[in-house]
Amino acid sequence: MTPSRADRLQTAVWAGVAIALVALFYALGPILAPFVVAAVFAYICDPAVNWLVAHRVPRPLAVLLVILGLGAVVLLLLLILAPMIYREAITLVGRLPDLIELLNARVSPLLRERFGVEFQLDAAFARTWITENWSAAQDLVPIILGHLRQGGSALIGLVAMVLLVPVVMFYLLQDWPQVLESVRSVIPRPMLPRALRIFNDIDSVLSQFLRGQLSVMLLLAVFYTVGLWLAGLKFALPVGVITGLLVFIPYVGFGGGLILAILTALLQADGWSPLIGVAIVYGLGQAIESFVLTPYLVGERIGLHPVVVIFALMAFGQLFGFVGVLVALPVSAAILVGLREVRKAWFASRLYRGDDPAEAIHIEEARK
Repeated sequence: MTPSRADRLQTAVWAGVAIALVALFYALGPILAPFVVAAVFAYICDPAVNWLVAHRVPRPLAVLLVILGLGAVVLLLLLILAPMIYREAITLVGRLPDLIELLNARVSPLLRERFGVEFQLDAAFARTWITENWSAAQDLVPIILGHLRQGGSALIGLVAMVLLVPVVMFYLLQDWPQVLESVRSVIPRPMLPRALRIFNDIDSVLSQFLRGQLSVMLLLAVFYTVGLWLAGLKFALPVGVITGLLVFIPYVGFGGGLILAILTALLQADGWSPLIGVAIVYGLGQAIESFVLTPYLVGERIGLHPVVVIFALMAFGQLFGFVGVLVALPVSAAILVGLREVRKAWFASRLYRGDDPAEAIHIEEARK
């Protein structure tokens, strides 16, 4: 067998293995969620563990401290935000008829005078519907808990997620150096330098994006919360935190948060002051995010365009569900690095450089 045939056979085998792994991942998608969540959080928290280890903290203790700290932050957010969002959502629904009457009084005349459009919503119907369903809405949490008790599989899945994630995180963070060394040991020696360079590029792209984006989310959540509070918005905390968390999805976070803030300001019925404040806060927030936070904390060299991020999240979510959303960005980072390698190989190829005179003439004619 000639070397060229051997190379083709080896390429075909590795392509088959890759396809089989993707198929296996797709088949096991429903049970992979806690493991993927744990892997994502372990990757994000690994620098904190390494920092503690560098300061002479034993690695098991460092892993435990990081996991406990992360769990405390998540639990604190849930305890603060969940009841507040629930109460304020009930309040917003109760004031919805007032918003409809406000639209009918202020927006409908403008649409009629300038565009000849008749726009009138039935505030009485909305008020009647809310009155009829008010008791059910207030008992929403007991109803959800009742359904969870009846649906054993959903409850078991939730408990498994809560229990498995920290356990898997602990073992991943504890054995992270050994895992990396195991991967390094199975790479063929002639391919090792290039493989390590590719892995380092993937890690650089992914870490800069994920950890930088996390910093942007936290800073913007604080900015929007404080800004909306200064603007007089009554529900500044949940709206600001939700906006900051949604910033992870480009454009969707800013647009969704702005719509939510405008709706909240309208329901306050305090005149134009809250609306003007919302416009100023979100205008400044977008400017700070685009010109300060994202360039310095995320960086523009990673190459993950916002449209690519949105497409990756939607495509992987459609194909693999919740697990797909979690792995969308890591896989996109790997694909990006792979495309860079293909680009380098193309520019270094004889076909592109035109080493062959006849081929050079053909390329030159194609450029003209």
